[in-house]
Amino acid sequence: MTDTMRGVFLPGNSTVEIHEYPIPVPGHGQLLLKMGASGICGSDIGYIYHGYKTHKGLDGAPAYKGVIAGHEPCGQVVEAGPGVTRFGEGDRVLVYHIVGCGRCTNCRAGNFISCSDSAHRAAYGWQRDGGHADYVLVEESTCIPLPEPLTFADGALIACGFGTAYEGMRRTGVKGSDDLLVVGLGPVGMAAAMIGRTLGARRVIGVERGAERIDFVKATGLVDDIVLADEHAADSVLELTNGQGCSVAVDCSGSTPGRSTALEGAAEWGRVSLLGEGGRLETEVSDTMLHKQLTLFSSWVTSLQGMEDLTWMLCEAGMHPEAVISHRLPLSRAAEAFELAATGAAGKVVLVPED
Repeated sequence: MTDTMRGVFLPGNSTVEIHEYPIPVPGHGQLLLKMGASGICGSDIGYIYHGYKTHKGLDGAPAYKGVIAGHEPCGQVVEAGPGVTRFGEGDRVLVYHIVGCGRCTNCRAGNFISCSDSAHRAAYGWQRDGGHADYVLVEESTCIPLPEPLTFADGALIACGFGTAYEGMRRTGVKGSDDLLVVGLGPVGMAAAMIGRTLGARRVIGVERGAERIDFVKATGLVDDIVLADEHAADSVLELTNGQGCSVAVDCSGSTPGRSTALEGAAEWGRVSLLGEGGRLETEVSDTMLHKQLTLFSSWVTSLQGMEDLTWMLCEAGMHPEAVISHRLPLSRAAEAFELAATGAAGKVVLVPED
């Protein structure tokens, strides 16, 4: 192993740079991973094109600290630091993407994403070096075993997007008697569809606008029907369900019209989960929500234990998150990968080792 490695740096001006960095040495409780796959997330795109991203606990300050990007890492342990007890050289792991303080109420429940101590909260790829590199230094406490036959690409997707979808789906209590409506069939929406099927949903209806993405999703077989995301989307959902709507609806679009479609397409006594970030929620209240007795959830990523539970659930069900990947590119083509992700790739874009 050489002394240096490549890593992706985001200047915040719509460009991507690859720099050389020293390969880190693991300290107490830390692991050095050789990267197997690292996903590109929509929040990365938000930074690269807008130069600004805020997460809870950062008091409105810019989140990106000029570190190696990438908060969806999955790889293999090549070195373990002192004090490591669970993992060793050769183990395959995926990484929960936030390191919390470990002391606040949220951290003690495994919800590092909502750590309330901004001085100690650090996200991989935002405040500490992330996975868009040949190697990444991680805390053992944030690592989850990657069981066979899940691939490194599967693990990278679980590390953020699938965990986000899982928490929203889990809180709705989706089960075998439910019809599931997924609004927005990007990577998180496709994750919600796969997880909904794994949890037993009897039918999955998707809502999407992009023709290329619709074709891609159809080929995955994750949804039974796809409705065009236009002003008639909710009516189309009702038509497909004999006027009843879906007992569970999830919005993964993050758009005002998408959220309205999820609410309007939900059945009486339905459960609606909001996952997509940004934008506004605008709805008629009485007929759309009160008279239908809807229960509304809002969710932001899952806990460390939730992510581990999801990993084993997908493994035991024979599900592979990598089905939602449309592009795999080597680290040397990171700029091209980010451009694809930013301009509407049909599915997920993932960085992988060189051929």
